[in-house]
Amino acid sequence: MELLFFLAKVVGISLSGVMAPGPVTAAAIAMGARNRFAGVLMAIGHGIVEFPLIILITLGMGVVLKSPATKIVIGFAGGVFLLFMAIQMMSSLRGTEDRQVKVSSSGPLVAGIILSGGNPFFLIWWASVGLNLAITAAAFGVWAFVLFAIVHWLCDLIWLSALSWAAFKGSVLLGPSRQKKILLVCSLALFGFGLFFIYNAADILLGKIS
Repeated sequence: MELLFFLAKVVGISLSGVMAPGPVTAAAIAMGARNRFAGVLMAIGHGIVEFPLIILITLGMGVVLKSPATKIVIGFAGGVFLLFMAIQMMSSLRGTEDRQVKVSSSGPLVAGIILSGGNPFFLIWWASVGLNLAITAAAFGVWAFVLFAIVHWLCDLIWLSALSWAAFKGSVLLGPSRQKKILLVCSLALFGFGLFFIYNAADILLGKIS
């Protein structure tokens, strides 16, 4: 019974983080407008980063993730990728329909990997809140730890799948013109997150220099 209460807590905390607006949310909506399975693929990419990370932070890597050097490197790398992704998305809006489909269908898995690994706030969450949950799960035993990881990832899968499915259905109903407007808003959001990541990393770097 205690384990069930803990897993319910995991679901609540996980959903509060998963459903918070961020680059993954914007990307899921943008790519979902052209590919209904974009959310599933992004969740798989997210899991490729997250499952090993859960194990590593439990073994002590959380200290590394909290270091200023890690925040700077991840912040700059993630920010540059978000800017590139946003610019590519904006450019695709002026291309042909074939090109748009190609861009959207080839990127969700990779986007899930890079947007997760390149998000300093995602890594910090795991080095703090996530680490606490992982340690508690490990105290119940190995199978409870595995179950914890799966339950957390399922929250990502369900939410991202719902976002991409809703975006796809909405784009079909709204038509090409309004679909482009939605994609433009999402690309601007990604551009903004990219600038924020870079600004935050630069602020930490300048703080260390001074």
